[in-house]
Amino acid sequence: MNKTHLLYFLFLALFVTSCSNTKFLPEGELLYTGATLKVEGNETTKKEKKALKTALKEILRPKPNSSFLGLRPKLFIYNLAGTPKKEKGWRYWLKTKVGEPPVLYSKVDLEYSKSVLQNFSENSGYFNTKTEADSTRHGKKATAEYIVKPGKQYKIREVKFPTDSSIISSAVRNTNRRSLLKKDNGYSLDVIKEERVRIDTRLKEKGFFYFNPDYLIVQVDSTVADHQLDLIVKVKDETPKLAETPFKINKIIVYPNYSIGSDSLKPNYNSIKKYHDFTIIDQENLFKPRIFDRALYFKKEDLYNRTNHNLSLNRLVNLGTFKFVKNQFKPSDTLGNYLDAYYYLTPLPKKSLRLEVLAKTNSANYTGTELNLNWSNRNAFRGAELLTISAFGGVEVQVSGQNNGFNVYRVGTEANLVWPRFVSPFKLRSSSGFVPKTKATLGYEFQNRTKLYSLQTFKGSFGYLWKASEKKEHLLNVTEITYASPQNVTPLYREQIVANPSLGKVIEKQLIFGPTYSFTYTNTLQKRTKNTFYYKGTIDLAGNIAGLATGANLKKGDTIKLFDVPFSQFIKIENDFRHYLKLGPDSQLASRIIVGAGFAYGNSNELPFIKQFFIGGTNSLRAFRARSIGPGTYDGNAAASSFLADQSGDLKLEFNTEYRAKIYGLVKGALFLDAGNIWLLQDNPEKPGAKFSKNFMNELAVGAGAGLRFDFSFLILRTDLAFPIRKPYLPDGQRWVLDQINFGSGTWRKENLVFNLAIGYPF
Repeated sequence: MNKTHLLYFLFLALFVTSCSNTKFLPEGELLYTGATLKVEGNETTKKEKKALKTALKEILRPKPNSSFLGLRPKLFIYNLAGTPKKEKGWRYWLKTKVGEPPVLYSKVDLEYSKSVLQNFSENSGYFNTKTEADSTRHGKKATAEYIVKPGKQYKIREVKFPTDSSIISSAVRNTNRRSLLKKDNGYSLDVIKEERVRIDTRLKEKGFFYFNPDYLIVQVDSTVADHQLDLIVKVKDETPKLAETPFKINKIIVYPNYSIGSDSLKPNYNSIKKYHDFTIIDQENLFKPRIFDRALYFKKEDLYNRTNHNLSLNRLVNLGTFKFVKNQFKPSDTLGNYLDAYYYLTPLPKKSLRLEVLAKTNSANYTGTELNLNWSNRNAFRGAELLTISAFGGVEVQVSGQNNGFNVYRVGTEANLVWPRFVSPFKLRSSSGFVPKTKATLGYEFQNRTKLYSLQTFKGSFGYLWKASEKKEHLLNVTEITYASPQNVTPLYREQIVANPSLGKVIEKQLIFGPTYSFTYTNTLQKRTKNTFYYKGTIDLAGNIAGLATGANLKKGDTIKLFDVPFSQFIKIENDFRHYLKLGPDSQLASRIIVGAGFAYGNSNELPFIKQFFIGGTNSLRAFRARSIGPGTYDGNAAASSFLADQSGDLKLEFNTEYRAKIYGLVKGALFLDAGNIWLLQDNPEKPGAKFSKNFMNELAVGAGAGLRFDFSFLILRTDLAFPIRKPYLPDGQRWVLDQINFGSGTWRKENLVFNLAIGYPF
C-alpha cells in the first residue's frame, strides 16, 4: 500500500466513523450536537455580556456527546460494541466504560432551557431579561439556538445589618466587616446565599451551635433608585430560641473502643476514668488517657466554636488509629446554656500485614519494581504509636538513555516508630489541626550493581514532623546517620577508576551524621485556583558540632575518624520551587527551578558522593543521560566517562517548563524545555572547566522534547522523547546546536534522541 492509498484509507475511515454515529439512532430520533448562545441588547456592556454568556453556557443541559477534531469517538465505540449478551466481558466494558450513549434531541426541552437562562440572568441582577429559543435540523442531527436579551443590571446601593440590641442581632451585625455584599456590586442571588453561609460560619465561632443559614433572610428593596437596590439582612422572627443562644462546653465523654451493636455504651464502674476535663470509658484499657488531652481542643467552660470542633475531629482521624470517628453534642442537664460533647471512636485492627508491589523510577534513569512486606502495630504502647517493620527487595533496569547492562538489585529492612506527639525533654505543642509526630528509624540496605560493586548502607534517624496548616509542613531530624561501606568491587570497575578517578568516590566508605531540616509549602490542592505553587527548602548540617568539638581540620592533617572512617563535615542547602498555571480544564503550564549548594570544610574537603548534586535523566534534563552533564563545561560524555555516567558537583541550577494537556481519555501530552548544569567550588585538574565562574549562564545545557502520559489513576506511565539544543561541553560559540537538528538522519537520531520511560510526572 503506497502513501496515497494509505491517506485515502485514513480519510475514508474518518468519514465512515463520523457518519456511522447516526446510523444506530432509534427510528425518528435525531442526534443532539450542541447549542449556540447569543447575548444581545444595548443595556449591558461588552464585558458584562461576555461574563454572562460564559456562565449561561455552563448551565445549558443536556451536554452533547464529547468530540475530538469534529468526531465523536466515544459514541462510535458505544455503537461499535453493539448489545453485549452479558454484563461483563470486553464488549460490555467497551460500551459502559469507554463508550458514550448518544445524546438525543428528544431530551432537549427548549422551553425549560429558556426559563433556566432567564432565571439565572435575573438572579444575577439582569431583571426584565427576555429569552428566545429555536432549533435547526441537519439530516439526522439537530442543534439548539438561544438568544438572551438581558436588561440593565441592578447594583447594590447599601447593605443594612440588624440594629436591635438582642444577642443574636449583635452577633450578626459584628460579622459585617467581611461581608460578601459590597456597595456598587451587581445583585446576585448566589452571593446572597454565600453571605448567609458566611454569617452562619462566623456565628458558629461564637457559640451559636444550633443556628443555621436558613434563619437568615436578605430582603431586597429595588425602589430606592434607578437600577439600584438596598439589601436588608435580618434574623427571621420564627428563629428558635436555642438558635439565638451561645453555648459553652460542660462534659466531654470519650468512648475509644466503640462499636455498633455492642455494650460499649454501658460501662462498668472500673472502666470509667477521669482525666483532666475528660471522662474516658475504655473497658479494655486500650489507650492511655493523655492522647485525648492532646487531640481534643475543647475544655470545660470553653465557648463552643466550629474551629475547635473540626480540629478535634481532624486530630482524632490523623492519629491513624481509628477506623471511624463520630462526634455528637447534646444539651447538658446542668443549669445554664451548656453542651455535653461525646466522641465515639472505633479502632482499626491493632496489627496488620501488608504485601505491596511498587513501580518506581530513580534519578539515574533506572526503572523497576519493588516488593515490600510490611508489618504494623497501630497502638504499640497504648499511646497510638505506630510501629512498622518492613522488608523489601527490588530490581532496577536502565531503560532510558543508554542501557549499559549495569542493573541494580536491592534488598533490605527498615523499622519505624512514630509517636503522635512531640517526644522531647521540653514541652512542645502544635496548635494546628494536624497531629505532630516524632519518628525514629533504623534501616539496612544491600545494593548490588551487577558487574561493578556492592554497597551496604546503614541508616538511622530521629526527628519531628508537623504541619502548621494544610499548606505548610516542617520536618526536623535532630540527627540523621548514614554509614556506607562498599563490597565486591570488580576488576572491571577498578580498571575504570584508573581511567576516570572520579568513579572512585562512589565506593569510598562514608559516615554522615547531623541534623537536617526541610520546609514545604504547597497550595496545589486548590483545584479552582489559576496559579498554584510548591516550594521545598532543605538544609543539611553534617558533622558540624562534632567537627567543632574535636577541632577537625583536614588541611592541617587533623582528620578525625569514627569506626576507622573519617566523618563528613559539610553544609548543604537546596531549594525546589514549582509554579503551575492553569490554562483550561485539561491543560496547564508547569515550571520548576532548583537551586542548590554544598560546602565541605573541617573534616572534609568535598561533599560525600551520595550528597553531591547530579543532573540529567528522566526527572531532570531529559535530553541527556542521567548524571552525564557537567560539571561546568567538562565533557561527561568523553570516552573515559561514558563507561558509567556519574558526574557530580557542589552547585546545581536547573530550570524546567512543561505544557501539559489532555489529548483523549486517559492519554495526556506534554511539550517541555529543560536547562541547567552543576559545578564544582574548587578546581579539579581531572575535570577542566568544572569550576563555577561568573560565566555560569553560558555553561547551561538545554534540551527540548515531547511526551505522552498514560493516566491509569493508580499510576501514571510517562514516555518522553527529547533532544539537546545546547551542549555546554562544546567550544564557546558552538554550544547551540539548533542548526544541526535533523530528524531524518539516522546518525543524528542515534547520537541525540533520548527516550525516557518513567513512572509519574517529572515534577
